[in-house]
Amino acid sequence: MGDETNGGVLMAFVGVLPERRHLFQPQPMAEVAVSDAAAWRLNPNHRQVYNKLDLALSVGLVAAPCGVDPGDLGVAADAQVFVKPILNLAGMSLNARAVPAAAVPNEAGSFWCERLRGSHTSSDCLVREGRAVWFAHTQGSEVKDAERSVYWDVGVALPALEPWLADWVADNLAGYTGLCNIEMIGGRPIEVHLRGSNGFFDLYGSDFLPAWVALVDGHAVEPPPPIPGGLVISIFGGGELDETRRAIIEAAGVDVHPDPHSPDRMAVLRCHDKATGRALCDALGLVPGG
Repeated sequence: MGDETNGGVLMAFVGVLPERRHLFQPQPMAEVAVSDAAAWRLNPNHRQVYNKLDLALSVGLVAAPCGVDPGDLGVAADAQVFVKPILNLAGMSLNARAVPAAAVPNEAGSFWCERLRGSHTSSDCLVREGRAVWFAHTQGSEVKDAERSVYWDVGVALPALEPWLADWVADNLAGYTGLCNIEMIGGRPIEVHLRGSNGFFDLYGSDFLPAWVALVDGHAVEPPPPIPGGLVISIFGGGELDETRRAIIEAAGVDVHPDPHSPDRMAVLRCHDKATGRALCDALGLVPGG
């Protein structure tokens, strides 16, 4: 069984942050990963998906380990490329940044990849024996803070992505049952996780967790309905929220969740009503013209 406790009760979900344990009910019969480290340990037959360099090359992106000159692969010196760790289970995008191709560092354990443009999406897929049976899509805002989306629109319809996602799951996760997440930019994958987008689960509705647990426990289950969704807003920066911003958030009736786990993000706001969330972004000055 699991290696975490919740008030003395053994938890089969592994890698749950203490402040998020209330979401993970009911419990599955066997261990189910919630963190990437747990997912890598518990899924030896599929852990190769965490290699981001292999993922980039498998879909035809121009990429190579740091130390390989981008110019040798035809990349112009002034072209922007993305540098990030090949394998990183402690914050998958940690240390990722855009640099000119001529300035790629000789950084052990990292790689560079052509920089993708377009919408940043995050898709959770329930998978039964290597076949995707359900999707939940989230889309990052066009407004960024140091390449990070200021807010995520949870529960968007992205039907055009689903045939590609289903084919990718079938080709790469044969025999896998559970939840996986595929992040994409401009419709091309950048990361795969053998877990879901845990920070969005608050907005997935009451049917999601029971369906996920029934699936991994081997029970017959109907896929859950489309998720109700909402907005997840990040307040970036160091220190604590000032009183003015706290008052704006409280007036909107939105809870503030401090984030001690992410560098340079002081708080997360979760809004079940998208209109309220967008108005709050404007009021806080998180979007141009707000």
